[in-house]
Amino acid sequence: MRVIFAGTPEFAAQALSAIVAAGHEVALVLTQPDRPAGRGMSLHPSAVKQVALAQGIEVFQPLTLKDAEAQAKVAAVGAEVMVVAAYGLILPQAVLDLPRFGCLNIHASLLPRWRGAAPIQRALLAGDSETGVCIMQMEAGLDTGPVLLREAFPIAGGDTTATLHDKLAACGAKLIVDALAGLPLPAEVQPGEGVTYAHKIEKAEAAIDWTRSAAELDRHIRAFNPFPGAQAQFAGQTVKLWAARPVAGQGEPGCVLTVDRHSVVIACGEGALAVSELQKAGGKRLPVQQFLAGHPLQPGDCFSGRD
Repeated sequence: MRVIFAGTPEFAAQALSAIVAAGHEVALVLTQPDRPAGRGMSLHPSAVKQVALAQGIEVFQPLTLKDAEAQAKVAAVGAEVMVVAAYGLILPQAVLDLPRFGCLNIHASLLPRWRGAAPIQRALLAGDSETGVCIMQMEAGLDTGPVLLREAFPIAGGDTTATLHDKLAACGAKLIVDALAGLPLPAEVQPGEGVTYAHKIEKAEAAIDWTRSAAELDRHIRAFNPFPGAQAQFAGQTVKLWAARPVAGQGEPGCVLTVDRHSVVIACGEGALAVSELQKAGGKRLPVQQFLAGHPLQPGDCFSGRD
């Protein structure tokens, strides 16, 4: 099948690789313009662009798909279908209507739950018991289109955004290959009940509120791993918490209850957190024993959630 692929990050790159491996003709790849990154802030290609170049596929990086020139470029390909995964640009109706089978989106949630930009983080923050991938027929609304295929799996107690991302990316790559092989597929209209929106993650959300329960803060830490990292303040400096588990304990929220070589136990609004991996501003992520060697903590010391 002749395909246009539109995507940008690693989540999308895995799908592109799977589509190519399945023998489909990817005639054009759309991806975001190269962005500055690293200490030198030199321009870096997206993960999708790197895969496309390695496969010898033409890459197109428009700033918008709303102008006639960009739309003509897409139309000239004569693709039967466009696959979209975390692309980052709005597809106007004129583009949605171009391919014979329309545009298919790989979405990392069980629609209609968590439409929008950050479904993985929002599912973790909310304490969802399961997640999954939907292959959706795109329309003008935000993730409102009918679903062609879906696959669900449980969220494990230790899952972070990083681990869920990898599971969902693999699931999405498999599911889009199945979808392309089966086109045209029957479409299931999304129900009106159960709609939630996964709003974009803001860095300010990463600040820890110690008055919340240990169970909530456990999810908070896992949801913001790897970005932007759950943050607390200690002695006027930012400390990121990367790994923790809820434990029994009681005390003033944010204050250290016990310290040993395995964890620092910090009181929460309900219960306590045994924190096992921390990072001071400008430092590396460290297991608690190594962190304590350079940054001693003792019972009675207190963290706050914000500057």
